[in-house]
Amino acid sequence: MKFNYSKLLGRIKEMGFTFETLAEAIGISNGTLSAKLNNHYPFKSNEMVAICKALNIPFKDIPLYFFAV
Repeated sequence: MKFNYSKLLGRIKEMGFTFETLAEAIGISNGTLSAKLNNHYPFKSNEMVAICKALNIPFKDIPLYFFAV
């Protein structure tokens, strides 16, 4: 299943992150983050939590950012 990460991509930009700076902040490579955002690999739960913390996304909103179709 492919997910729509447009809301997440908007939040990344809104918060002043690049893929590189967000990837560094959550402890993965830029290439890995890019592959996940392009639906090549799923996000792990700990990565979703780390991204939410970095981008100030409430945990209750995880479905809006990570599971939109």
